[in-house]
Order: sequence, then structure tokens, then C-alpha cells
Amino acid sequence: MAVQEAGQGGSVAGVHGGGCTCGDCPHGARAGHRRAVAEFLLKRDGFAAGQGLPAAVAHSPSASRQWVSTELTQSAELVAERGRAEGQAWLARLWIRTASVVWALVVVLLLVQALTAIGAGWTSARTAGLLAALLTAGALTAASWFHRARGGALAPVIGEDNRLSTSRAVAGAWVLFVVYAVLVLVGRLAGASGHRERDALIAGLELGRGAGVVTVLAVVCAIAVLVRRVVGVRVLGQRLQKVRADRPRASDLLTDDAGRGTFADIQYVVIGGVALLFAAVRLARRPDQLPDLPWGLAVVVLVSAATYLAGKYAEGGRPVILSVVRAREAGDLDAPIRTGDDIEIRGAGFVPPGAQGADRLARMVVRIGAVHVHVPLVPVAGGFSNPTDAVLTVPVPADVEPGRVEVQVVTAAGVETNRYVVDVTE
Repeated sequence: MAVQEAGQGGSVAGVHGGGCTCGDCPHGARAGHRRAVAEFLLKRDGFAAGQGLPAAVAHSPSASRQWVSTELTQSAELVAERGRAEGQAWLARLWIRTASVVWALVVVLLLVQALTAIGAGWTSARTAGLLAALLTAGALTAASWFHRARGGALAPVIGEDNRLSTSRAVAGAWVLFVVYAVLVLVGRLAGASGHRERDALIAGLELGRGAGVVTVLAVVCAIAVLVRRVVGVRVLGQRLQKVRADRPRASDLLTDDAGRGTFADIQYVVIGGVALLFAAVRLARRPDQLPDLPWGLAVVVLVSAATYLAGKYAEGGRPVILSVVRAREAGDLDAPIRTGDDIEIRGAGFVPPGAQGADRLARMVVRIGAVHVHVPLVPVAGGFSNPTDAVLTVPVPADVEPGRVEVQVVTAAGVETNRYVVDVTE
């Protein structure tokens, strides 16, 4: 689609400019980002096919590689800038969508209550449930407006890396459900006329009735706070690499930063959602007390939460250099590393999750002695052959002094690898 838009750039530009930032234009930032992506893909694939090289550098493989890397880096920076602009515009519009979804759920609740009331009649519990939904929706709408620049009602569940947080989303869902359940009981208590009915409703709030729900609520909220602390400490300790996303996506709840599905997140969301659905059905059946979540189901949720927390402790790791060798092309003689040669750095974790974009790859640096060498981008059809997560290839600059020098990789997340000593000869 992006390539097609590049070919039709004239028709798109005739409506909105790529840098459009007007407040009443929902398409300017999106169109600008798509157009920048299309131009970058065409340029990358053209360079991968050997097209577009100027004659002044075409005769030198090292010069042409450096020129191509510089051109792609500049184009990737434009894509990243347009992507950030699109993300901000998307967040600014999100509060309206979240408010619309909230009120749509209120309408669905009203329809369900109306349909189930046929034959059974309208009860005070239905009125209390509808009023509780209206109060909850009103509060969420107000919160969405105050946080409209940060995603509306979803602002509390968006992490510091601009992704949806699984732990916060699960905890937020349980908090909203418990608030709604308490509001239902408040509504019923306000409409109760007899002392016996009021005493029964107050007794429905006792811990013995809702111990399972209260336990699950306490655990998921504690997990949300603890996970934030764990991730922050591991990032500061360089044991976890995090890069910021352009905007949050719904898939963040089930995937890692690289967009791959993770077992810990999926099972936590699925089990938590099933338990929440069970609690909602129990509230509909017994609106005179907090939902009595069975201890068996509560323990399942607790095991799921523990698995999720263990997954957070186990994920990530510090990048490491395992070996550094002289890059040898076909026909070259075996020789030691000299200035001007290419070296191949082998290891693991060079590309952090979520840093597969060209703008992130271009930020990778290799320190060879006291010289900082930017890792060149080497395009191939559909991606890049350098750098990769396990192998980097960089030239040894002439400024490197012969002798024993240390090699160290700095990833796009700012994390440094171990130091690896190599011998550079004259």
C-alpha cells in the first residue's frame, strides 16, 4: 500500500501536505508518514539492487557502502519524525474513540436489560445497574477529556515506552469492575425501603462474601506496581533493553516489544478476562452482594499473575560480544586485522526488541579504542543484512592506533556490551 501511495503521491499531496498539522485535518500526519515510508522503501530496495549510486563512489565498495548508509539514515530519520507526528495525532483522537466505546457499552447494557426484563419485569437491581453504568461512563468520559492529549481513558494503561501495559490493563479492568459492583450496591441501598433489605445489602459488602474478588484485585494491582518497578530497575541496570514506540497498539497486550506473541502476557490476559467474565455473570445473578469469586478460580488467577511476573523477570538480557574476527571476502588472503579492514563482531542482543526500524539501526555505534564507528546500513531486498542481532560488520578507521584495542558495541537502546580486546597491526 505504501509503494502504491508513492506512485500516486501527486494525488495525495494535492489534498494534504506531508507536514500538515492543522487541527481539523485527521489525514495529514498519517498521509505524510505513509508517503515517507513509501519513499524510504523505494530507496532501500533500489540501493539493494545496485541502483542510484553516483559514479564518484560506485568504484569503491567501502565508499559506496558509506554513501548508501548515509542516504538511508537521513531517509529513516524523516520516517521516524513523521511516525512520531502520526502517533501524537493518533493519541489526540483516541480520547473520542474511547469515550464512544464506553457509551456504546452503556447502550448495550441497556438493551440487554430491556430484553431480559421481558416477562420478568423491571426491577430495582436493573435500575441500579444502569445508573452505575451511567456514573462510570461519565467518570471515564471526564477522565478522557482531561487526558485527551495522552490517549483519553487509556492514558493510565500506557507505559513509559508508549506501549499498552498488560499488567496495568488487567488491573484497570478489575478496578473498574469492582467500582461498578460497589456502585450497583450503593444504588440498591439508596432505593431500599425496608431495614431488612438495607441490612442484607450492607452484609453483601462483607469480606466473607467477596474475599475472592478482593484478593484478585489486590494481587493484580500489586503486580501492576511491581512490574513497573522491575522493568525500571532492570533498564537502569542495563539488564533489559527498551526502546520507545511511535504509538500504543492493542496488540501490545499480547506481544513483546518486537511484536511477537508471548506466553506470559497471553495467558495473563486470557485467564484474567475469563475470571472477570465469570465475576460479571455472578454480579448479574446476585446484585445484592459483591461477586463471590470461587477460591479455585481465584487461585488460577493468582498462578497466572505469578507466571506473568516471572516472565517479566526472565525476559531481556544484556547484549554480549562473543568474538571479533576479520571480515574476509572471497579470494582474500588470510591476514591479521589492519586499519581499513572490516571486522565482524559476533554476539547476541545487538538489536533490541522493537528497534528493527532503520532509524533505530542507524543509532548503533561500535567503539574501537577511542574511535566511535557508526554501524553502516547494508540494504538487501526486504530489509538489511547489516546490522543484525547476532552479527555486526564495521570498518576499522585509520585513526585507530595499532596494538591491543578494546571493541565495544552500544545498541540503539543505549546499552553497552562487554569489552572485547583485539590486536590491530600496522
